[in-house]
Amino acid sequence: MYDMLKGLRIVEGSSFIAAPSCGLHLLQLGAEVIRFDNIGGGPDFRRWPLAESGVSFYWEGLNKGKKSIALDLGRPEGRELAVQLATAPGKDAGIFLTNFPVAGFLSHDKLAARRADMITVRVMGWADGTPAVDYTVNAAFGYPAMTGPSDGTSPVNHIMPAWDLLTGASAAYSLLAAERHRLRTGAGQEVRLPLGDVAIATLSHLGQVAEVLTSGADRPRMGNELFGAFGRDFLTRDGKRVMLVAITPRQWAGLLKGFGIADTVAGIETELGVSFARDEGIRFEHRHQLLPLVEAAIATRTQAECAKLFAEADICWGPYQTVHEAVTQGPHFKNSPLLADLAHPSGHTYPTSGPAPSFLGLERAPAGPAPKLGQHTDEVLANVLGLSSGEIGKLHDQKLVASAA
Repeated sequence: MYDMLKGLRIVEGSSFIAAPSCGLHLLQLGAEVIRFDNIGGGPDFRRWPLAESGVSFYWEGLNKGKKSIALDLGRPEGRELAVQLATAPGKDAGIFLTNFPVAGFLSHDKLAARRADMITVRVMGWADGTPAVDYTVNAAFGYPAMTGPSDGTSPVNHIMPAWDLLTGASAAYSLLAAERHRLRTGAGQEVRLPLGDVAIATLSHLGQVAEVLTSGADRPRMGNELFGAFGRDFLTRDGKRVMLVAITPRQWAGLLKGFGIADTVAGIETELGVSFARDEGIRFEHRHQLLPLVEAAIATRTQAECAKLFAEADICWGPYQTVHEAVTQGPHFKNSPLLADLAHPSGHTYPTSGPAPSFLGLERAPAGPAPKLGQHTDEVLANVLGLSSGEIGKLHDQKLVASAA
């Protein structure tokens, strides 16, 4: 946790990954994030993976450090409280993060009618307002058709929600840009960020739009081979699998030296009339002559022997590990300054990550634990809306709000 955004208040009405991850990024840089949910929890409150108690580790992970208020959003009075929270006064307030639909009681126009300089950051599926999630967006843009074994025909869905995570990060910097604009001009605005638009932009940024339009064809499946460069998984003598990559000239030179295959590769270069030294694309083009050389060299060594050789030759590589192996045995988790053990509402204490960026010269405080649903209801109603204890008690009596059990 850093305090660089200290004083900034963001009200979040959201679910699933993209919008909550945006709020988490900003909270871990110092913003106050108040998340409102329906009494009993929103659609992601019990999303897997779950603790044995039924508490969602997923919800804990995306909402750690946030303040939680529970409202009856099915009644007009509960919805009015949500609107009041989003539009509450203060120069560092009036910022609403959501994936609620464009229309409805949380539309930007309705919020801006209460507060003219309102900033709304709205994560969406498709730009036309139709619903989508990470996995349907991914399917629509062809990545499952490029993923999997080279002889496969069925689409392969990846497990990491890349478009959600990219959209959450994009929403975070877009929110800060909108807030910076408001500081300079006094004007609020609505920022709409569809997952589909993030995917379109990504395909354009990575040259994949140009690739298919100029070639007239889709990129074929290549299994674990790295497109446009030298890289693939290899099996060691003791049955372990490693990923090895040689993208830069230095990495390529280290690979040749480490495996003692420089002379053999030079012969291939002479035969083909090419040079592999500085062009990763040429290495990829002739990978079927190069990969067997490395495959044979790795097959004669154990993973430990390979690791020693890779370190000495400055070869870029990584072992294949399960998540459990990475978390319990991997040096990256063990030595990470991002992690600190925290007790969570699930009743479990486990390593919990703070923000990924390191701001050198600033202290990174540990992350805060996830809240219980409604844990901060009374505090938020009092501090943000200025309600008295009697008024808050009346809202509880009417079952418009709820506190943590």
